[in-house]
Amino acid sequence: MEWMLAVGADVTGPLDRVLGWMAWFVSAAAILGVLIIGSRMAIALRSGNGDEHLTQLATVLGACIIGATAGPIVAFLLSG
Repeated sequence: MEWMLAVGADVTGPLDRVLGWMAWFVSAAAILGVLIIGSRMAIALRSGNGDEHLTQLATVLGACIIGATAGPIVAFLLSG
């Protein structure tokens, strides 16, 4: 089965711009999230309980993966 989307250049131009901005925002949020979680882990390690922040780090990294793959997936779907 072949999928075909009827999308013109009037849609993909603004969509590319929005996806570009979202990619920058996701990148900035990812860097900020990793820095915040890392600093909280460093502080918690000094008190002896650093394991509880690993799930938060995994959540942030999972969100980074989803954000990084959203743009290419949409571009692939619209390229027809």
